[in-house]
Amino acid sequence: MQQLIDTCIARRQQLASQLAPGIVIIPTTQEIIRNADTHYPFRFDSGFYYLTGFTEPDAVLVQIIGENKTENILFCRPKDEEREIWDGFRYGPAAAARTFGFDAAYPLDELDTRMIELMQNQPRIYYPLAKEMRWDRNINRWLTAVRAMARTGVSAPGSIIDVRSVLDEMRLIKDSFEAGILRQAGSINAHAHIRAMQFAKPGQFEYQVEAEMLHDYYRQGSRSPAYNSIVASGANACCLHYGDNNARMNDGDLLLIDAGCELHGYASDITRTFPVNGRFTPEQKAVYEIVLAAQYAAFEHCQPGKLWNEIHDAATRVLAQGMLDLGLLTGSLDEVLETGSYRQFYMHRTGHWMGLDVHDVGAYKVEGNWRTLQPGMVLTVEPGFYIRPAANVPKAFENIGVRIEDDVLITELGHDNLNVECPKTVAEIEAVMAAGK
Repeated sequence: MQQLIDTCIARRQQLASQLAPGIVIIPTTQEIIRNADTHYPFRFDSGFYYLTGFTEPDAVLVQIIGENKTENILFCRPKDEEREIWDGFRYGPAAAARTFGFDAAYPLDELDTRMIELMQNQPRIYYPLAKEMRWDRNINRWLTAVRAMARTGVSAPGSIIDVRSVLDEMRLIKDSFEAGILRQAGSINAHAHIRAMQFAKPGQFEYQVEAEMLHDYYRQGSRSPAYNSIVASGANACCLHYGDNNARMNDGDLLLIDAGCELHGYASDITRTFPVNGRFTPEQKAVYEIVLAAQYAAFEHCQPGKLWNEIHDAATRVLAQGMLDLGLLTGSLDEVLETGSYRQFYMHRTGHWMGLDVHDVGAYKVEGNWRTLQPGMVLTVEPGFYIRPAANVPKAFENIGVRIEDDVLITELGHDNLNVECPKTVAEIEAVMAAGK
């Protein structure tokens, strides 16, 4: 806990050092009704948590950045013993300020009054602009109130700047504290995928395999998945964001599982594809090994100094050649790449940033150019090959869908695969499944 708090204090200092004087306003999320009086599980705003470590709903971080001093203020729910009987522990402002290292903290019901005071004579506002309409309205209301004081000599902020232009860049480069959590999340997820491999068999439903993974996440200390799991057998594996997870798995099907756990707010994101009966058919093996070769080719470009798009280009080149080798496409490799005909079987990019959000923040291009990889970046590498029935598809290859995904940390010397414990060669998968049976 103390390491998290110290890290968040340092992040707030880093953010302030990159901004000109003004007021920073970063709210977290609120509890949302699912139906009747039942709420969706609460999950804090990632940017707010990154700077505070505070996990309660309905809180706001305010930074007052001066020429020589920065003040960090938290607004949060008041201490309320009656509500705590029903809903659980609350820090309250006094304990939150002491515990999380704020200069001051106030109850949320004072927000309107104090924000009008805090905005006075500030040159600019930093805020996640247009992220949530409710907070846009709040900012406008407070700003209007401050402007109305002009005759008293009070000046209002002259500009509103999206704080995410700086905050997202900070979040893109993971520190050692974050890397440790991501590595642990990757290990938890790897073992859950192994459990799925050893559990799955023909005749089960996809959701039964999903339940085994969720059980293993909770058993290992992850309290929630990082996103809605994709557990897709047979033809369902050719639907990129399949989410029903309710089909019966048949003998001879491949099962594609794209699932991740969340640990202390940080995501893991692994995809594995394996035969429900434990043995790849020759056609499934051929497609699978092309995808695996594409991932290995992409890994070669996961190192400092490489450009983001080189990862995708390397994977796509291997996949396109594999499509030609299988007779699914015709022409030369250059023709297939130039015309984009490979997109019949591979229609998505090869990865994304990952961190507090599974599709994490950070621009992929800077001033119109693909971003250069740097140590501390974390990204996924996930080539795929999806063969829907079509005139140019032999019957034996119909409805084969394969994706292989790992999470990669860029290091000074190259990269670390955060999911190295999760088997993925044909031989490894078949051996793990045989041992499970």
